[in-house]
Amino acid sequence: MSESADKPQEMHFSIRYLTKYTYDAEVVDNINTLRVKPAANGRQRVDEFNVRLTPDVRLHRHDDYFGTEVVEFEVTRPHREMTIDVRSRVSTQPQPEPGGTNWEGLSDPVYRTAASEFLLPTDDVAGHRLLVGLHDAASGAPTPLAAVMKICEMIPDRFEYRAGATYVDSPLSVLLDGGAGVCQDFAHLGLSLLRHQGIAARYVSGYLYTTSGIAAAAMPPATITAEPERRAPGPGATAAEPERGASQPPASAAIESVEVDTHAWIEALLPGDDGEPFWVSIDPTNRGLAGERHVKIGHGRHYADVPPIKGVYRGAANADLETRVTMTRVDSPDPVIG
Repeated sequence: MSESADKPQEMHFSIRYLTKYTYDAEVVDNINTLRVKPAANGRQRVDEFNVRLTPDVRLHRHDDYFGTEVVEFEVTRPHREMTIDVRSRVSTQPQPEPGGTNWEGLSDPVYRTAASEFLLPTDDVAGHRLLVGLHDAASGAPTPLAAVMKICEMIPDRFEYRAGATYVDSPLSVLLDGGAGVCQDFAHLGLSLLRHQGIAARYVSGYLYTTSGIAAAAMPPATITAEPERRAPGPGATAAEPERGASQPPASAAIESVEVDTHAWIEALLPGDDGEPFWVSIDPTNRGLAGERHVKIGHGRHYADVPPIKGVYRGAANADLETRVTMTRVDSPDPVIG
């Protein structure tokens, strides 16, 4: 077998996350938290990452409890516009085929320790007749891995993907009663079904490089606190024009560039035959394992642990949000000098 056949096939992406806020009056003390840096793990490498802000202010960085990098900043002076321009270069590899699993391993102390808070119930509609029926339908799989894959296929079979059917803070009952939702809702339902089976699962936020053969799956790009003493969901996102002269991959390096939305999927913890638990990534929206087209940002118990952006400002202004995420597949991980 050749060396190239032994080595996993990498994909390389240049990602731009551009967000612009326009306020109808001056605001001050605009404090924001970003979770937009792609994660570094065994099958994903971050080759470049930078954040540019207008107005220009100092950035503060730290990792949160779950290991996601958090970028924080504050614009104290009066302003009527704010732009957040995030550039990343990421290399990804396919997910290995999951190994053998058994139900007995779920009770092993090693598994329970690794599972931790990712086993906690998520149901905000416990006892809902449809949820009870889904729990029953998901049971009976011969192995935990089989249960994971069964749930991954069952969700899109039972529910329609429909943009705008739910909001960022919609409870699970909206999906169950309406029969439609977006990737965030599919992920939250998957968490509920898996944890009910005793399988630890965590919510993953990131991007999906979509082409004609892959379902595009949007989730709300931001959660915004738009008034001084009240939390409110942000306005719907619209496309923002890229800045003139902004650095882009050279034409010779770019394979294809697409507009995408922030995506959500699941990581389930499975007991390995060797006694070591391992995480497997599944995408219920696209009914299968997550692969090299998925770029992970971070994970948590649910969406509220990993929103891309969250903030608060002082002022009696309304905010208009424009956002665009562009993923460009390139043929090399080399950084672009722009």
